[in-house]
Amino acid sequence: MTRSSWWTEILTTIAAIVLALIIGAVVMVVSDPDVLDKYAYFFYRPGDALAASGDKIGSAYFALLKGAVGSWGAITQSTSQAAPLILAGLGVALAFRAGLINIGGQGQAIWGAIFAAYIGFGVHLPLVIHVLVALIAGVLGGAIWGGLVGWLKARTGAHEVIVTIMLNYVAIRMLAWLLTTPAFQRPGRTDSISPIVDWTATFARLAGSQLHVGFVLALLAAAAVWWLLERSTLGFALKAVGANPHAAATAGMSVARTTIIVMVLAGALAGLAGVDAALAPSDSGVPVPLSNGIVGDVGFDAVTVALVGRSRPVGVVLAGLLFGALHTGGLGMQGAQTPGTVTDVLQALIVLFVAAPALVTRLLPFLRRRAARSATPESTGALT
Repeated sequence: MTRSSWWTEILTTIAAIVLALIIGAVVMVVSDPDVLDKYAYFFYRPGDALAASGDKIGSAYFALLKGAVGSWGAITQSTSQAAPLILAGLGVALAFRAGLINIGGQGQAIWGAIFAAYIGFGVHLPLVIHVLVALIAGVLGGAIWGGLVGWLKARTGAHEVIVTIMLNYVAIRMLAWLLTTPAFQRPGRTDSISPIVDWTATFARLAGSQLHVGFVLALLAAAAVWWLLERSTLGFALKAVGANPHAAATAGMSVARTTIIVMVLAGALAGLAGVDAALAPSDSGVPVPLSNGIVGDVGFDAVTVALVGRSRPVGVVLAGLLFGALHTGGLGMQGAQTPGTVTDVLQALIVLFVAAPALVTRLLPFLRRRAARSATPESTGALT
């Protein structure tokens, strides 16, 4: 990439977010009956409709911003929401860079949570050692589940999209079954819930906030993925295979070996997202018990994060923070009489525009002209 094209991508992504916010504002207006009533006499008193629309949009977006970053507690809550999205998003992005479509982040995160939670409540170890062992176990669980996809792809040619989707369902059903077994079901309970993880295996957090070790791990993982992609021999082979596997094989690279390694690493990163779900402290200070919904939809949201982040580590971090803030701020929007589903609409619109840069540049001519200049041979200043 040239420096000019790099800036063009940044501007295009920002423009996509702005366009999503504009359309989201329209959605808020048309979904509010009180505001729509004032448009019935728009040509007689346009000020009423415009003022009501402005109040609606302003109060909703102010509530969103305040709920996401309006206080130290809101900021740390946003980072808490962002941590698993960043980790799982890195797993999807890494696979994307190798030409693989990893839709299996959900299953990989589930196995990461299963392994980490079991060590957390089933094995009793000293402080620090306990959380490290649980962390390693969770990474191993995700890596095994991801590596299985890579092995099937490399040895049998099975398409990774089909395999990862099917393995998501296998992981979901396996978790449901495990929670009915004596090893995982909480004593004295008949519902699908595990014992609580020991405090020695819980991620440490900053007092009075939701900022915990999981967010630090997400940033360290992003730095590690950046180094892998930009500074290591494996990263070069990974990108070469992703760009053209036939040319990479001709150059002597093992496409099968690279595929397996990439999926192991992608699964490990998604497994870390599951570890975060299993070991991160809740508002009460203790982790949420292992249950059927332990990881939420993090594996599916990770695809969104990877797309918005352009499959680059820094972009994934920023996208994870954006969606983490949207999740947190969405609760504030509900207090402003705005349905929480509007944040889902915003996320969908952001993904739509980011995934279709040609649409954004067509809507905004100045970006189209900039993109054309970036593609010319005169564009200099290549990025490392």
